[in-house]
Amino acid sequence: MAESAKDKNKQIFTIPNLLSAFRLLLVPVIVWLYCGKGDYPLAAWALVLSGVTDVADGFIARRFHMVSELGKVLDPVADKLTQTAALACLLTRFQAVWWLLGVLVAKETFMTFMGLLVIRRTGAVYSAAWHGKLATCVLYAVIFVHIVWFGIPPAVSAPLVAAGVASILLSLTLYTIQNLRRINGAGR
Repeated sequence: MAESAKDKNKQIFTIPNLLSAFRLLLVPVIVWLYCGKGDYPLAAWALVLSGVTDVADGFIARRFHMVSELGKVLDPVADKLTQTAALACLLTRFQAVWWLLGVLVAKETFMTFMGLLVIRRTGAVYSAAWHGKLATCVLYAVIFVHIVWFGIPPAVSAPLVAAGVASILLSLTLYTIQNLRRINGAGR
């Protein structure tokens, strides 16, 4: 008997979900490598591994129809914990990163409440949009450059941080518009 699409959405032990769980396990490893061991190149490689598994889990989920409700939640949680931990590590060397961390935490806090409202009104969990993926890529690039370029000059660091902040704010704006439309459309 074939599995229905609804049953597939409720699966827990899928390859994409396992990859997201692996990314969650990498978070303390990245922190330990960066702050505990001071091994910045290895911390950068762990961050790259996290990014590669992020791309792989998204590709596999869509390509092989393994998108699940759990995955829609687990994937962004793994992303945000990785980003937050990496930014917290960078704060030990780069004070300007406070801007990135502050804006990221504010965005995610607001989006969590808005997302819960959308779920309550529509009963659906939505996947990430292109602008969210763009903000994630920009943020990872900024983090990666700051990890590997130990002596990055402020004249290079500041515009990178500004680009990260701008991408997060763009994503916040576009998600807010989308979610308000979903909330308002659900009542019709």
